[in-house]
Amino acid sequence: MSNKTASKSEFQNKEEKVHYVFERIAKRYDLMNSVLSAGFHKRWRKITMKKMNIRPGQSAIDVCTGTGDWAIAIAQQVGSEGKVVGLDFSQEMLRYSYPKIEAAGVEKQTSMIYGNAMDLPYEDNTFHYSTIGFALRNVPDIRKVLSEMMRVVKPGGLVVSLELSKPVWKPFRALYFFYFYKILPMIGSLASRDSISYSWLPESLTHFPDQKELKKIFEEVGLEHVQVTNFFGGICALHIGRKPE
Repeated sequence: MSNKTASKSEFQNKEEKVHYVFERIAKRYDLMNSVLSAGFHKRWRKITMKKMNIRPGQSAIDVCTGTGDWAIAIAQQVGSEGKVVGLDFSQEMLRYSYPKIEAAGVEKQTSMIYGNAMDLPYEDNTFHYSTIGFALRNVPDIRKVLSEMMRVVKPGGLVVSLELSKPVWKPFRALYFFYFYKILPMIGSLASRDSISYSWLPESLTHFPDQKELKKIFEEVGLEHVQVTNFFGGICALHIGRKPE
């Protein structure tokens, strides 16, 4: 697909549309994340990292890594003897990760690769952790991605999703949805001059499972002891599942 602004009718499937969106917003992705979440996405990730209890020398794959923030944070914790892979299907997003990796001083333990979340290019039982941050709602097949993430972690390893979700208190949910569906796309469109890219944000959440449904999917693919943590009344949810030993 060319670099011109696309129309909705040009996309053949979800994967093609998501690829278009993230190729276009890569330059502004980090800034827009901070603006649209008021910076709280960083705090949520720090809480998640504490719960993961990552230790020096361990390994992880960050699926749909984007510009690499979570991969870099994990790399800082595993240290120079550890190993972290960031995988994404947007070359443009990956391009913006390289200067950040160098600035963080984690080049030795960090690899960024182009790949498909539904077909991870690693053998079974490779990593201690597999993570996906604010991207599970974008994939064509949630079960397939979670199954792949579980496949490549070692027995006893953790599969971790940090994702936007749906507020559990109905009055707050109605207010949040008004903001998410009406205000947020306008902010994104003004910032990016691309209405399709930021209209995708609310569209991606519409059919995404809520906290309870996603917990059930984690369990259906074979993960055990699934923990769910809601942030800000459920606008963001953390799911952590363990691969059976």
